[in-house]
Amino acid sequence: MLTNEVHPAQVAGMFYPAEPGPLSALIAQMRQRARADGGVAPKVVVAPHAGIVYSGAVAATAFGPWARRGDLPRRIVIVGPAHRVAFRGLAVHPAARWRTPLGEAPVAAIAHAELAKVRGVYVDARPFAGEHSLEMHLVMLQAMLPGRFEIVPILVGDADPHQVAEALRVVWGGPETAVAVSSDLSHFLDRRAAETIDADTARRIETLDAASLEGRRACGFLAVKGALEIAAERDMRASGLHLATSADVGADASRVVGYGAFALEYSASARLQEADRELLLSACMAGLEEAARNGGKPPAQNPLGGSPALSPWRATFVTLTEGGRLRGCIGSPAPRRPLIDDAIANAAQAAFADPRFPTLKESELAGLRLDVSILSHPRPIRAGSESEIVSGLEPDRDGLILGAGKRRALFLPSVWRQLPDARAFVRHLIAKAGLETSGWPEGLEAMRFRAESFGASWRRVDTEEIGTMKNEAARALH
Repeated sequence: MLTNEVHPAQVAGMFYPAEPGPLSALIAQMRQRARADGGVAPKVVVAPHAGIVYSGAVAATAFGPWARRGDLPRRIVIVGPAHRVAFRGLAVHPAARWRTPLGEAPVAAIAHAELAKVRGVYVDARPFAGEHSLEMHLVMLQAMLPGRFEIVPILVGDADPHQVAEALRVVWGGPETAVAVSSDLSHFLDRRAAETIDADTARRIETLDAASLEGRRACGFLAVKGALEIAAERDMRASGLHLATSADVGADASRVVGYGAFALEYSASARLQEADRELLLSACMAGLEEAARNGGKPPAQNPLGGSPALSPWRATFVTLTEGGRLRGCIGSPAPRRPLIDDAIANAAQAAFADPRFPTLKESELAGLRLDVSILSHPRPIRAGSESEIVSGLEPDRDGLILGAGKRRALFLPSVWRQLPDARAFVRHLIAKAGLETSGWPEGLEAMRFRAESFGASWRRVDTEEIGTMKNEAARALH
């Protein structure tokens, strides 16, 4: 139950300036140092909580997409780890308002009351004494988001990540609610070791690999694991936006703290900006031309570079058509490398390694169309019968993976155009996997996914044109 109290700032004058003028000026400076965010529209962000001079630019990258939205979130759930007081479970503060030098933020009363009913959540002010993980997000948000918003602050102690996920489900809300997960990354390693482990942690977050996260990777790993659990359930796409360390702003390089900004958005609505789509397609076309000149061998490295939006780990399929007829299609059902690298490699594989077609000749390039599909995180559906699979699919929108044992097959959502009947869609995929068709395959597993798909007719691409595309992609983010 909320009381009519105000929770005062705990670390003003230590983690950030105590006066509003210098604080606002410092955050404005951090915003100028923020990275391009790829045009994401996140429901959830992960951002650091160190002193603003150290991690403020990374936090500004994370919160940047919200600051640019026309429909700003009216309620922000802030969830982060306890550093000062040891306790079990999760804590919410009884105060009705939180105060910083930038003003007061009201606590969402209904959400607070619902959280108080959740098992393992306690209304207790004591764990918040001296705590900074939630306050650091609040001051950044107050400076970056115009207008009034409510907050739902949740402090995580020694808790099961499933408890965190359950608390987030209770306050998840709709488009009016956003979630800010507070966490730094590695602690007190030398700079090179920190950058290595933080890059690996970013890959694990981008692939929604919650199980592998631990305290040495992120101090707020329990909160991150809870958010990733929901992300996998609700078909979300995670993107790493900005990695840095305290050494980047002059701290001792032998003992650094790592910082990361990540965005999680719904796959059904996620899409690359047009400039990034053009850049990705052009990179695939240039790579395909190089492979055609080298006997089908894809380029060892991306020949044209990329943009931040093309660097997250993604699963892709590349489809080649000629005169409207399939000419090759190969891809990755699960993420295994950065988006741009995966698409370039799969373009070459579709042209030269699809066993259904002869290898592509360089003279055929001019007549090709190349389409890239970016797959979402596959989610299991019941597969005890044909009817169960059909009832779990949304025709024309879901892709499907079926398999038993080592036999697997996949249909992209585009296949619905050739097989609009859901039962025929399932039967043809079972046959494609080489599974028993006279009866229901034993041990059959099914997973559905969404895909962002786009393409263009093949054309020769020069490096000067790619440079222009990269500049346009960067300008679109600012």
